[in-house]
Amino acid sequence: MPIQTINPATGKVEKTFKEISLDEIYDTAEKADATFRTWKEISFVERSRLMKNAANILREKKNEYGKILTLEMGKPITQAIAEVEKCAWVCEYYAENAERILAEEIVQTDASQSYVRFDPVGIVLAVMPWNFPFWQVFRFAAPALMAGNVGLLKHASNVQMSALAIEEIFLKAGFPKNVFKTLLIGSSAVECVINHPKVKAVTLTGSEPAGKKIAEACGKVLKKTVMELGGSDPFIVLEEADIEAAAKTAVTARLINNGQSCIAAKRFIVVEKIYDQFEKKFVELMNKVVIGDPMDQQTELGPIAREDLLLELDQQVKQSVAKGAQILCGGNRLNREGFYYAPTILANLKKGMPAYDDEIFGPVASLIKVKEESEAITVANDSLFGLGASLWTNDIEKAKQLASKIESGSVFINGMVKSDPRLPFGGIKNSGYGRELSHYGIKEFVNIKTVWIK
Repeated sequence: MPIQTINPATGKVEKTFKEISLDEIYDTAEKADATFRTWKEISFVERSRLMKNAANILREKKNEYGKILTLEMGKPITQAIAEVEKCAWVCEYYAENAERILAEEIVQTDASQSYVRFDPVGIVLAVMPWNFPFWQVFRFAAPALMAGNVGLLKHASNVQMSALAIEEIFLKAGFPKNVFKTLLIGSSAVECVINHPKVKAVTLTGSEPAGKKIAEACGKVLKKTVMELGGSDPFIVLEEADIEAAAKTAVTARLINNGQSCIAAKRFIVVEKIYDQFEKKFVELMNKVVIGDPMDQQTELGPIAREDLLLELDQQVKQSVAKGAQILCGGNRLNREGFYYAPTILANLKKGMPAYDDEIFGPVASLIKVKEESEAITVANDSLFGLGASLWTNDIEKAKQLASKIESGSVFINGMVKSDPRLPFGGIKNSGYGRELSHYGIKEFVNIKTVWIK
C-alpha cells in the first residue's frame, strides 16, 4: 500500500510520501540509541518541563492539528480538536506524576536495605493505527519519554502528516532531536526495525492480525510487547436502566470517530422487558444523526477512513443480512462523494453472522435481545474480544456484582467506555495484553530492578 494521504471525504490524494531506506532506518535507530544514553540521565524536573511545553503547543495549535486529523482520516472536526486537547492532558498527567510513580520503592527484607528501581530500557518502537492519529501516539509517548526511554514511530500509512506533526511538536517543545522520531516506512519494513538490536520493546495498537504478526516477530527476538487490539464491546441495558439516557449514549458510543474505535460500543444487548422501548428510541436517534463534511462543526458523522474499509464494512452487513439479520435503519453506502456509510442498526442477530461474531469497524450497531440479565452477561462474554463494556442499570449494587462477571479490561456503569490518563487501559482475550495509561502504563517499559544491600 502506498504511503499517501487520501482525503476520505473526497477520495482524492492529498499528499504522497517517500519511504525511507533500510540504511536510513538503521541510522535513525543508532542515533536514537545514542540520544537515549544522555536522555535517561536527564532529571524528571527537566523532562517534565519539556513535556509541559508539548502540552502547551498542543493546546495553542489544537485547531491546526485538528484539521490534519480530519483531512487524513475523516473524523468530525469537533472530535479531532477534542483529541488534540486530550493529548495535552496526557502530557500534563505524566509531566506531573511520573517522578512520583517511578520513585524507588523501599521493601523490608533480611537486607540492611532493599528497594526497587524503575529504569528506562531504551528505544521503544510504536506501531500505531490511523483511527486516533494523535491520541494513540501520545498515550505511548508521554509515559515512555517521561520514564527516560526514547521512541520510534511507525504510523499507519494514511496518516503520515499526523506522524510528522507529532515529531515536530516534540522538537518545538525542546526535546533532543532523536528522542522521538517518525519512520516513514510501510508495514513490510516493521520487522527490520524490531530486529535491530538497539530496539528494546514494541507497543502496538491495531487489528488482531497485526498484533499476532508483531508479537510473533518480537517473540523470535525476545522483546517485550504491549498489544492493544480490537474490540467488540457490549453495551448492556437492563430493565432498571434509564432508557432515554441509555439510547442517547448508545448513539454516541457507536458513532464516535465515525464508528471506528476499538472501544466503541458495538453489540447492544437489551433485556426483553424494555427491548421494544429501547429499539424505538435507538432507531429514532440514529436517524437524526447529521452526516456531512467532517470539516463542518455541525457534522456528527463523517466518512470511513479508507474505501477498502468501507467495502469490507458493507460486505459484513450484507453477509449478516443474508444469514437472517434485519436492517432497522441504514445498511448501505451513501450515494455521495467520499467514503460514507449510513448509520445502521441490525437486529435479529445470531452466532455465525459477522455482526454478531466479528469486530464491526464503522457506524453499524448490532442489537441483540435477551431474556434477562444472566443471559445478557453470557452473550456479552460470548466474544473473542474483551476490551471494554458498558452496563446500564440504576441498581448500582447489582451493577458492581455483574461487573465482576464481565470479561473485559474495563466496565463503565451508566456511561460509555473511554480512556483516561488516570486509569489503566487495555484488554484481555483477543483484545491484547498489557496496559497503557495510569501508573500501570508507564511501568510497562521500564526495568523493574531489585537492589539488595547488606
